[in-house]
Formats: sequence, structure tokens, C-alpha cells
Amino acid sequence: MTSLDTTSTEQQSAASRLGGLVAKALTAPAVAPLIALVLTMTFFSVKSENFLQAQNLSLVLQQVMVVGVLAIGQTVVILTAGIDLSVGTVMAFGQIVMTKLAVANGVPALPAIALGILACVAFGALNGGLVTGLKLPAFIVTLGTFNIAFALTHVYSDDLTFTDLPSELLFFGRTFELFGADVTYGVVFMLLLYALAWYVLTQTSSGRHVYAVGDNPQAARLTGIGINRVLFSVYVTAGLMRGSPRCCSWPAQNSATRMPARQQRTSTASRRSCSVAPASSAAAGASSER
Repeated sequence: MTSLDTTSTEQQSAASRLGGLVAKALTAPAVAPLIALVLTMTFFSVKSENFLQAQNLSLVLQQVMVVGVLAIGQTVVILTAGIDLSVGTVMAFGQIVMTKLAVANGVPALPAIALGILACVAFGALNGGLVTGLKLPAFIVTLGTFNIAFALTHVYSDDLTFTDLPSELLFFGRTFELFGADVTYGVVFMLLLYALAWYVLTQTSSGRHVYAVGDNPQAARLTGIGINRVLFSVYVTAGLMRGSPRCCSWPAQNSATRMPARQQRTSTASRRSCSVAPASSAAAGASSER
């Protein structure tokens, strides 16, 4: 009788632990987006038999790789209970710095890329400095730098289109074959950045400090965390992420698509040009790449 009671108690305990794990998993923040993603993919796979093909999924990743890299920087800012409105225009400014230096000013491609990224990092440092030094709301600060970057982009570029980009600027648009699909190096770059961001945020003390500052700044300060240091580094990181995706976005987003020879020539010409977006689209945070 005692043995049966013990077995029953153990089974109830195991069932209770299992139920707790399931409840915890279902209430995790990542579950809702995952369910939405699965439902979306299921819907489109039913509507089109080609949706789940490797080539099509590769194209989907190419379409989202720029926004995907930007999302890393925006995520770390949001984790600190902040916001960054200057993402699009700062990204456009970094792009035009890179392209004009490389094409119009004769600067070698790699230094031009580095200077363009540094321009984006400088905006991130400006945002972080104003938020931490003057204690201004992040919404107001980044709204201001949004307009500053917007104006600088048009002033520096003279609204010109730059063509014949150096081959180094087009590296991330080159493809290799994987499981029958053409995958760009830009997609690989995006996935590596996601892996790095996951590791830093979940496996390092610096990442835990970001969560702590966003959850309760006062408690974080009492535990010895440098609030200003964390906030400043977060905005600088966001600036770095704004400069990085421009390296991915010069090539046409559908560069991995197999096209007839005539279309390939047209696509190649479009991939080797860079222009500044009109005021309406730039204000929305986008820049023209044709």
C-alpha cells in the first residue's frame, strides 16, 4: 500500500512539474511571435506550393536582412525602456557617406565603409550622450537626430545618384549555393549578428545589465550597475547596427534569383548604383538603392 502511494505521489509530482514547464513555455515572450510566424508560413504554404522551397525562403531572408540587422540595434534600445526614431535616416546618411567617398572622392572601398559606419556610430554616441548626460527623453533626442541625419543626407549627397560602385561594396550581395538555393553572404552576416546578439544578451553580464536597466533602473543602480554606461553603450551599439546593414543592401534584394541574360544585365546595372531617397520616402526611414 505504501509503495502504491509513493508511486502515485511521484507521478503527480512529475505531472505537476511537466505542467509547470508547459505553462512557463507558453507564457514566454517569444512564444506569441513564434506562433504568429508558424501560422503565417502555414497560410502562405497552403496558398502557394512554392513558398516552402529553398530558393523562395532564401529570397525571403534577402528581403528582410536589412531590417533584420536594424532590429538588433532597436531591440537593445527597447530593452532599456528607450526608443530610437532616427534609425532610417541615420542609416541613409551612413550609406551616402560610404558611397560618395568611394565613388566621388576616390577613397578606397574599405576605408569608405569604415568611415560610413563611424558616421552612424557617431550619431549613436550623440543620442547616448544626450540621453545620459542631459537626461533628455530618448523620444525627443532621437526625433531631433532623425531630422539632423535627414538634412545631412541631402546636403552631403546633393540628391545625386552614384553609380559604378567598387566591387568590395557589393560583396554581401554575392551568392553561394546551399541546399539548391542561392544564398547571399548578407544573409549569413545577418544570422551571425543574431547569434552574437543572443549570446551577449543571454550569456554575458553586460547583456544582463541591459535587462536590469530596462526593468528597474533604481534597483540596477543600487546593485552597482553603471546606468549611464549601459545606456550609452546601447545607443552606440544601435548606431553600429545602422551602419552594418548598408553593406548588405547595395546589391538588389533579389540578386539570388536566376534571371534571363537580359534581365541579369539590367539587375547588375541597378546593383552598382546608389541614390538618395526622395523626401517622402527618406522621412519614412528608407533610401533608394536603384
